[in-house]
Amino acid sequence: MLLAARSAVALYRLLDALPALSGDDRITRFFTLVPGSDFGVDVFSAIEGVGGTLVPWDEARSRSYDLVLSASPKGDVHLLRGQHVLLPHGAGYNKSIPGEYSDSASGLDPVLLRGEGEGSSGITLHAVAHPDQVTRIASGDPQAAERAKVVGDPTLERVLASRPLRERYRAALGTGSRRLVVLASTWGPESLLGQRPDLPAELAARLSYDTHQLAMVIHPNEHSRLGTYELTERLAPALDAGMVLVRPHEEWASVLIAGDVLVTDHGSTALYYCAAQDRPVVSVYEGGDELIPGTPMDQLLSRVPRLESAAALEQALLGYRPGTAEEVAQTAFAHRGRALNLLRAELYNLLGMKPSTSPCAPRLLHPPHTTERTPTAFDVDADTNGNSIRVVRRPVGIGPPGHHLAAEHGAASQAFVHSAGLLYRRPLAVSSGQSGFSWTSDGWMHHALSAYPGCRSAAALLTAGLLLLRSRGHPDTYAVTVQPWDEGGQVTRVDPAAAASAVHAWLLHRTPAATATPSRLSCVAGDRAYVLMLRRATADEAAELF
Repeated sequence: MLLAARSAVALYRLLDALPALSGDDRITRFFTLVPGSDFGVDVFSAIEGVGGTLVPWDEARSRSYDLVLSASPKGDVHLLRGQHVLLPHGAGYNKSIPGEYSDSASGLDPVLLRGEGEGSSGITLHAVAHPDQVTRIASGDPQAAERAKVVGDPTLERVLASRPLRERYRAALGTGSRRLVVLASTWGPESLLGQRPDLPAELAARLSYDTHQLAMVIHPNEHSRLGTYELTERLAPALDAGMVLVRPHEEWASVLIAGDVLVTDHGSTALYYCAAQDRPVVSVYEGGDELIPGTPMDQLLSRVPRLESAAALEQALLGYRPGTAEEVAQTAFAHRGRALNLLRAELYNLLGMKPSTSPCAPRLLHPPHTTERTPTAFDVDADTNGNSIRVVRRPVGIGPPGHHLAAEHGAASQAFVHSAGLLYRRPLAVSSGQSGFSWTSDGWMHHALSAYPGCRSAAALLTAGLLLLRSRGHPDTYAVTVQPWDEGGQVTRVDPAAAASAVHAWLLHRTPAATATPSRLSCVAGDRAYVLMLRRATADEAAELF
């Protein structure tokens, strides 16, 4: 069996379908790169990444195979000899790409599906995801439609099977109790990044770091065209503010499962999100020549709210009608939960073999691997009302200044450390057996206030539930116990650095005589109010090493 791919995204679709034949030692699997695509650069590394056996194109053309699997009819794939099975590529066949073979949907061009031309072996089986797709094929070429069969979408099977892993995926992303906003950009000039390249940074500047997390899913073609380094440079402001850039193979789908909100253009990624869960979707597609009227993505974008600006996100989400997206997804996917078994039956029928007795089940999606750039300095807005302090933190540099600048000593740059009104320090990881020195918590705070005259408060974050803080003009070292928020047994903790900002703001206009201890404070972050108990630190706490 030969898996023939001309782009990384086509290869990923083939890999999602392979469990249909797994466990059968009668089948040997080879890979080849079909030449001619502008997006083929990542295919070799993807094949190497899964440990596949690569057959050079010229050699692949000279041999015959019992099955040739591809996820795109484009290029010279028709020159390969063997029974050719064409698998779904994306969802919905929503786009027509200017300059391609015809005005038909990309991937459904009648000339390509007909497989005409010298040396062409034609398509033996065209596996599609929904009956409407057979109807569309028939409208262009009734003969091609005769070779089409509805089996469903193997990629969707992985997404559906992996839904119970949502909390695991969110833990891998470090989302916590925050709302995960996923931005999905397809490729080309009409994509989110093509039409609204500043939107990720604009959202990062508007949304509170303690209530929202951003993740960016970008089409593999853009990863191939630009490279990861170039993408990270273009997205640097949002990435520096904590946005996660998702790797293109399978992790995009695990991030969709983890997501709470999807901001999408006209790419078919949105349909997988909608098929997996009924959560809000908003559109940022500004129109163009690619989206085909009446397709599932066209229906979806016409029925979900449009996001006009980053500032209007919450208002746009209020316009989402539950059930809308899930209803549209049903027009793109049939046989949910049965796709691999249906595909397996078709493939073994072509091979003239009795199916293997090995289980046929989709492989669960891996947790996303992140290289998140955790912000180390924040512009903090702090509003104090009695013993209640509302804090809103945004990574410094992408929005207006706040009530105070809070910077992490030992992690933030010198400029931010010198300008900070609040300096905080987290425990340093020290390898066992290493010699050296350590600060006591009180010793470091005295040092910080002495070394940085502009600093008003210094905080030692000892654990998730305990921090010590000294504020200029107050002779005492304060201990602050941070109580978690319990929602029916689900425990949420606030970042102790946010709690330190709340206490810093509360003490700022209080004299030592007016600061009663112990005091019960409320740190409001987002829609949760965390209880902070402030008291004088004990001698043991002040002397604790960290």
